[in-house]
Amino acid sequence: MLKIKNLHAGVEDKKILRGINLEVNPGEVHAIMGPNGSGKSTLASVIAGKEEFEVTKGKILLEGEDLEEVAPEERAHKGIFLSFQYPVEIPGVTVTNFMKTAINETRKAQGLPEMPANQMLKRIREKAEMLEIDRKFLSRSLNEGFSGGEKKRNEIFQMAMLEPKLAILDETDSGLDIDALRIVANGVNKLKSKDNAVIVITHYQRLLEYIVPDFVHVLHNGKIVKSGSKDLAVELEEKGYDWIKQEAVL
Repeated sequence: MLKIKNLHAGVEDKKILRGINLEVNPGEVHAIMGPNGSGKSTLASVIAGKEEFEVTKGKILLEGEDLEEVAPEERAHKGIFLSFQYPVEIPGVTVTNFMKTAINETRKAQGLPEMPANQMLKRIREKAEMLEIDRKFLSRSLNEGFSGGEKKRNEIFQMAMLEPKLAILDETDSGLDIDALRIVANGVNKLKSKDNAVIVITHYQRLLEYIVPDFVHVLHNGKIVKSGSKDLAVELEEKGYDWIKQEAVL
């Protein structure tokens, strides 16, 4: 599904990614871990096509298509979803209206008519119930006055509604208490299928107790320096990132 080949990228004159190679297949969950400044969020942003980052070398392929000239909104229409570390507030636009617009814009880009209102309502109800979201939540302005947990739950609700091929969760566990973490993780687990894939970006192993990855990759200084199974995350929790930094130097 996703192939990243020798990816180098940065912002302005700062080099951040220094040769990333990664392959993600349908049905897989990949966890990206690493210390602050290692390039985790930059990798997510570059895959999604955020324009402030410049790719200087390498390729990103989605189902064989080179994404170099593909705009961020087109990447979203093609099935790439990025949950933001710090979701923005949009006063005056309800969660429901935002989702209706997002879904119909994607359908329009795919040459499909708008989703019928009854079908849209049914999907909203089903996904809200799955994520234990109160109906009143859906009529609130997007992220305005939301707690950290509510913002993250809303991001997973968006993911559920859009049904992306590739979901990238950038530090979804940041600021969540145990109950909110469980609800968000359960939602992600319910959305996993043999046809989609998930990349989870996190500092900590605790999220991976709920969303069990098939592969764990550790970033250091813009490169993947170690990959393994979920046991690698446990080892990182025990030894810390200094262990990885020492191995990278050696």
